[in-house]
Amino acid sequence: MADLDLIELAGEYRVGTAYTDWRGRHVEVPPDTIRAVLAAMDVDASSPASVRAELRRLGEEWSTRLLPPVVVHPAVAASSHRPAGASPAEPLRLPAAGRVWVELDGGGVVPLSAGPSARRRHETLGRDREEHELRLPPDIPVGWHRLHAERGAHHESAALLVAPRRLEPPAARAWGLMAQLYSVRSEASWGLGDLRDLADLATWSGDELGAGFVLINPLHATEPVRPIGPSPYFPMSRRFAAPLYLRVEDVPEYAAIAEDDRRRVDGLAALMRNGARGRGDATGPLDRDSVWAAKLSALEILHRGPRTAAEEAEFAAFRAGEGAALTDFVTWCALAEEHGADWRDWPAELRDPRSPSVAAARDRLAGRVDLHAWLQWRLDGQLGAAQRSAREAGMAIGVVHDLAVGVHPGGADAWTYRAMFASGMRVGAPPDEFNQRGQDWGQPPWHPGRLAAAEYGPYREILAYALRHAGGLRLDHAMQVSRLWWIPEGAAADQGTYVGYDRPTLLDVLCSETARAGAVLIGEDLGVVEPGFREDLAGRGAFTTSLLWFERDERGAPLPPERWRELCLATVGTHDMPPITGFLHGDHIELRNRLGLLTRPVAEELAEHERALADWIKSLTELGLLELGLLEDGLLEHGLLEHGLLEHGLLEQGGGSDREIVAALHAFLARTPARLIGISLADAVGERRTQNQPGTTDEYPNWRVPLADAEGRAVLLEDLRDDPDVRTAVAAVINAVSGREPRRAGE
Repeated sequence: MADLDLIELAGEYRVGTAYTDWRGRHVEVPPDTIRAVLAAMDVDASSPASVRAELRRLGEEWSTRLLPPVVVHPAVAASSHRPAGASPAEPLRLPAAGRVWVELDGGGVVPLSAGPSARRRHETLGRDREEHELRLPPDIPVGWHRLHAERGAHHESAALLVAPRRLEPPAARAWGLMAQLYSVRSEASWGLGDLRDLADLATWSGDELGAGFVLINPLHATEPVRPIGPSPYFPMSRRFAAPLYLRVEDVPEYAAIAEDDRRRVDGLAALMRNGARGRGDATGPLDRDSVWAAKLSALEILHRGPRTAAEEAEFAAFRAGEGAALTDFVTWCALAEEHGADWRDWPAELRDPRSPSVAAARDRLAGRVDLHAWLQWRLDGQLGAAQRSAREAGMAIGVVHDLAVGVHPGGADAWTYRAMFASGMRVGAPPDEFNQRGQDWGQPPWHPGRLAAAEYGPYREILAYALRHAGGLRLDHAMQVSRLWWIPEGAAADQGTYVGYDRPTLLDVLCSETARAGAVLIGEDLGVVEPGFREDLAGRGAFTTSLLWFERDERGAPLPPERWRELCLATVGTHDMPPITGFLHGDHIELRNRLGLLTRPVAEELAEHERALADWIKSLTELGLLELGLLEDGLLEHGLLEHGLLEHGLLEQGGGSDREIVAALHAFLARTPARLIGISLADAVGERRTQNQPGTTDEYPNWRVPLADAEGRAVLLEDLRDDPDVRTAVAAVINAVSGREPRRAGE
């Protein structure tokens, strides 16, 4: 157990010294873990003397500093006679005294007067300070400004964010499909689903099915050279997107290239389309390496093609608007083509993006730098086109993009924002029900202090890009704005601890960017969630996430639909779980057992799964959503395994089918008050295979599973229009949300 001073120091830096695990047990964090985490935060806790010295330093800083790095102030909503602006009714309380003023983002200065003051004591640090009330006038608009304070010769400034109190949810209830875009192929895509496929999926589901959104996996940038990492949640950059998702024929230069060049491009396309339906292994693992090799060859041809003067001016404006972030990213891409995609293996002089050697390399590689900038420009255009297609199809929200928790430690963001990350640490998750050994995601965490000192600039850039062409943003592992599980290098995943972030400020930054984009925000709040977090999300108008398999009441029984949260995205499962059909068959237990991921005997896992599944079947039957003979025959009470129902997906013996259960589960979601309902495209077509098995890398083809039906036949985008299983799966939800049946094309 850590000594009291170390515990107090850890508390000042929001480093956990104990936590409650997924079984409700109290766990003490080893002192060595605490010291290692503090060291990664530039804090010397190597000895009792150094711990006491750091506490004294913090006390001095707390009692003398005039302003924190970022100050957030709530805004009042716009009205008919005035725009949204700072709330004068809620004063700031800051140690600033003397002369205080606001430098407005749009120009101008607003002086502030210090109001009543009060003494405040920091009990842990044993210090006092005077804090003053400062009231902002309502003509300070929503957005980012600069707050200044001056006391004698001492001057400090801080970012001032006037943030909306609450996001406005959509006016009406909405539902949408959820898809791993790369898996949703069409006759025209190059072996992977792309942005034209996204636009077509949105158009079809919005127009014919009345969907209000389509939620997809992160489209973050991958490696520019092979091998291409398969996980959308382990990107090279969250600031930019992956050219892998470009539809080559939709790039404007395609129409202008010479006939010989077009034949070469079309030949590459034909080669990539061969495996889509019945030729080759149509449902085997997706091959990103081959797809990228073909697309890059084609895109290099297009990049050399003619552009008009207007297009050249537009490209130049795009590069200027993206600024240093784009320059750094495309420089990294060009260097990665020479030295590999992990900057940590590069020559030492190239590891600092501000070094003269990097500047010289950028000049030498100007052609490749220009290519990668052009790719991002064309991506920006196709991302915008996908969202426009969604809205033109009647979607109230449109495309909901996904923001991963972090990035590859050797990637572009880790190179560009190197100082913003805590070295020697990796992000993961403690043990839980589905990952009982814990998870190590291998991603470096933001350094809380440095990120705040940078006024959250890198994070704001990432959010603004993700929301630029989005109707919504899903925040993967939403606890990233509150706390992350830090694992010291070399330690097992269960030997980490939680490190907290400034949750109120990060949420305000997140909601401010979301409001500016006019989008909705969805937080994935699954797993172990700290107290108050869900309430904070809801209080800001952000949606939380409710998964049917996890929603249970105090007795452990399925939570009745009327007791579900309203401000949530309700779904049956997630991409880290098997689709419904696979879940009914217990595929996930067999897989985890085969891969050695279970910490309990397989019989115990199956028995628990059997009980949980029986509970849900019973609930669906009692609600009149499923007509099976299971209750009357007493089969549920006697066990699904005993009667072979688990192995056969409840088919025949129970009188029902997998498809009927899929439809019943979605009908259950429609009975809840959830404002957003998500239906996995994999569930709708009857897919059995999971997209990702947490805790594995190459043991399972994670993120490489193309869309297929229950019989293992490839399902292409064109097949969806006439697939009766899809319409059966979504019918109850469509009826509950829009009051109509799904219509077919031409109706």
